[in-house]
Amino acid sequence: MSDSRPLPQIGRHRLPNRIILAPMAGVTDRPFRQLCRRLGAGLVVGEMVTSDPALWHTRKSRQRMDHRGEPGPRSVQIAGGDAAMLAEAARLNAAQGAEIIDINMGCPAKKVCNKAAGSALLRDELLVADILEAVVAAVSVPVTLKIRTGWCAQSNNGVRVARLAESAGIQALAVHGRHRQQRYSGEAEYDTIAAIKQAVSIPVFANGDIDSPQKAARVLDYTGADAVMIGRGAQGNPWIFREIDHYLRHGKTCSPPDASERAEVLHGHLRALHDFYGAYMGVRIARKHLGWYLASDSRFDAGRQRELRATFNALERPDEQYHFIDDLFRPASDIASPWATNGISAA
Repeated sequence: MSDSRPLPQIGRHRLPNRIILAPMAGVTDRPFRQLCRRLGAGLVVGEMVTSDPALWHTRKSRQRMDHRGEPGPRSVQIAGGDAAMLAEAARLNAAQGAEIIDINMGCPAKKVCNKAAGSALLRDELLVADILEAVVAAVSVPVTLKIRTGWCAQSNNGVRVARLAESAGIQALAVHGRHRQQRYSGEAEYDTIAAIKQAVSIPVFANGDIDSPQKAARVLDYTGADAVMIGRGAQGNPWIFREIDHYLRHGKTCSPPDASERAEVLHGHLRALHDFYGAYMGVRIARKHLGWYLASDSRFDAGRQRELRATFNALERPDEQYHFIDDLFRPASDIASPWATNGISAA
């Protein structure tokens, strides 16, 4: 079960394992990146940042570019459709401490693709080559690339784009096993990722529908990829990195987090959100994360999850959210909780 190959390396950065947190807009902010790294992610990639510096003054952009207190290597993802602008964005981010620049050519969102960015770039291989060469030439730090298998089923050009990337000096390539028109529907396919791995010598990271240690091992074995990149599988389940790493190293599953650890992680995550965004926004951003945590908790069926989410979403203060988490993991026999008397206790 153990993979005897050397661990993947991006430039001078040797990764400690084969599990990477995918960049996800609105999800992989600094609090979530720090949590996932603490729980075993070998590399974390920040939220997509626009390549237009004129938009960096917004609060959202400033927060997306905030990597204070994070251990290296710090990877920043940039998105855009203009080679010169992307090169300048790479230079500015490297000057601010980015140790890896990642280029987004995988995002399927309409608002990104309508600006000829993200996965829309895959339709124009000449532009892809221009962008990659310009960004690589602009910075001394390693540059990586994230793509999909193509724009549509009739344009599955992932192998050609991968060869362009290697020729341009890209140091590692992450591939989501869907074309753009699939968005996140259907099932990811790994044949294209396997073909890309055979076509290039740079590290290849397999992405798409990897939601368990066993699935991670199967995908690595099938594709020959150097690492797996976890996106939606980490939402509400940051322990997946530790679990996959343990399975890849030892060939068996580790114990899932107990109630005490789940409570501690939720508390810490919420507190980090409140500190990072401020109480008002932090409380609101915490709501989507709590929904994902509930969805990954086997104690709750769909109906109970809806009830708990509705209760949590009505809370307006950080202390109310902390009390909710306390009660969520309090034994049902403990009737002293004021939350339990309102039917919120679920343990």
